[in-house]
Amino acid sequence: MRLKITDARAMIESALAANGYTADEPATIADHLMDCELRGLGYAGLARAVAIIEHDRRSNLTRRAITIRHESAVSASLDGGDDLGYLVAMRATGMAITKAQASGIGIVGASRTHFTGMFSYYLERVTAAGLVGMIAGSGPSAVAPHGGTEPRFSTNPIAFGFPSDGLPVIWDISTSSITHAEVLLAMRLGEPLPSGSAFDAEGNATTDPSKVLGGGAMATWGGHRGSGLALSVQLLSMMAGQHNVHGPYPEPGDFGYLITAIDPGLFGSADEFRRSVSAYVEQIRQTRPLDPGTPVRLPFERSVKIRERTLAQGHIEVADRVVETLHAFAKQTSSGG
Repeated sequence: MRLKITDARAMIESALAANGYTADEPATIADHLMDCELRGLGYAGLARAVAIIEHDRRSNLTRRAITIRHESAVSASLDGGDDLGYLVAMRATGMAITKAQASGIGIVGASRTHFTGMFSYYLERVTAAGLVGMIAGSGPSAVAPHGGTEPRFSTNPIAFGFPSDGLPVIWDISTSSITHAEVLLAMRLGEPLPSGSAFDAEGNATTDPSKVLGGGAMATWGGHRGSGLALSVQLLSMMAGQHNVHGPYPEPGDFGYLITAIDPGLFGSADEFRRSVSAYVEQIRQTRPLDPGTPVRLPFERSVKIRERTLAQGHIEVADRVVETLHAFAKQTSSGG
């Protein structure tokens, strides 16, 4: 179904407002989800709004205020209060930026939250402030380590961002072969998963998303190298305060989020660093391509171009079932039918 961008945003906000989110929370969440849609990541856009509301309705979590457990001039540890990660991570990101601007570095960890979204969204804010950023996050077990078929890791995304005189350089990946949001959307639409991306509860390879969500596991990205990176991300998230890594995904669980923001001025001229990044980026672009018709590109560039094109056309394409479900949610309250 084709939707105007403004209508899609309003639909998300209405559904969230009807299901327990108040004040500026629906707008904050919708901005993140719409950025995913604009960049062609539909599984993390309106479909994720459906997943958020479904999760809230079936969980026994009670949202509490986000609190600071420990804090120093350069660090903080947040208790997310079992609140939505899109809100908790925005708070953590803002604190990390403020601390880095004041002291040169800011490291903020958060736990007791769920669904933190696309890390590049937060890193755009970090790099816009002239800072270098790194984010690692984890959650309940859903991914099998290399050589195994039982879930031990979460999807464990990790991302880095660097400011430049042009587009920032942002690299944001999940350490699983496929994201949970993609599995959930595939099940909702009755579509198969890519071959080799997942296992069922008995350890057999499967393309059936319901079998993955019913006790199975996703495979890691990059074989043993991706598995080692996933392990490292899991441990960083534990340092941030996330310890509960068991239980079905994404039922009520403890997700971790660790963000580090660094002022490159700690090591010399921040302006010179940005110029050096820009020059190096240009060297990479000028690399002789393997395919003469496909020039070498940097991470994040394609995503930004898709966003610009989508904004210019003024509409997005969303699965009918997702739109219909959001419409229904907007007419119901969290305590209603």
